[in-house]
Amino acid sequence: MKFAFLSLSLSLSGETIQGLRVNLKNAIETLSGVDSSVAVSSGGELFLRFISLTSLEYSDYSKCKEIMIERGELFLMRISLSRTKIAKLCHTFIKDGAQILTHAYSRVVLRVLEAAATSKKRFSVYITESQPDQAGQKMAKALSKLNVPVTVILDAAVGYIMEKVNLVIVGAEGVVESGGIINKIGTNQMAVCAKAQNKPFYVVAESFKFVRLFPLNQQDVPDKFKYKADTLKKNGSLTEEHPWIDYTSPSLITLLFTDLGVLTPSAVSDELIKLYL
Repeated sequence: MKFAFLSLSLSLSGETIQGLRVNLKNAIETLSGVDSSVAVSSGGELFLRFISLTSLEYSDYSKCKEIMIERGELFLMRISLSRTKIAKLCHTFIKDGAQILTHAYSRVVLRVLEAAATSKKRFSVYITESQPDQAGQKMAKALSKLNVPVTVILDAAVGYIMEKVNLVIVGAEGVVESGGIINKIGTNQMAVCAKAQNKPFYVVAESFKFVRLFPLNQQDVPDKFKYKADTLKKNGSLTEEHPWIDYTSPSLITLLFTDLGVLTPSAVSDELIKLYL
């Protein structure tokens, strides 16, 4: 897990409290330089805030560093348990005989579907191939190992297949302040189709993906999240580059299932404030 790198950086470096903070910020920047996803940015920021509160409580450096390391490990443990919590909340919304549409590859969605399969529910899944990296093929293989009937469809076939499904479940790279989400390109068109055909559109996401952004449209999403890190390093024009993510507005989302509970999009802002207090 990427955030284990932050915990390791915390335990190995820094001779002062301020030095620890600087080293952690540098570690977050290093991670972002390799993986420009929203999750790394929001998770890194929350990790730093969660452990940095220690410096306000302890003036002794050794004690402060010890508590910081403990809190870092606690943060990682919470992340590891979050998908299980989400799966317990969400799988009950999958009824026997359901036909589900999902997009790309999501470990949280996979955990939810695994929980539903474990509870002996019969259901089938349609998964988009998810160009340009065909992440849907990876998801299809994972579902096949769970003996879940799965069909890979073209990204362009979302509108066609929507009338056959009972619900849509997607993951998220980031959950923004409005309750909208940033996720793999193609998520927004799936949400639009679901809304048009009155199908529930569910989002499953860990709370460390809650990010302090308030985009109103696609153009408001920063380029650092839209494109891969190596693309951004080329320092060329991005006009001919295809974005990897898109923004889905809260008006298209039915419910969000998180480790903080089941939320309506309008409830996200209150939970985000609590996280950063």
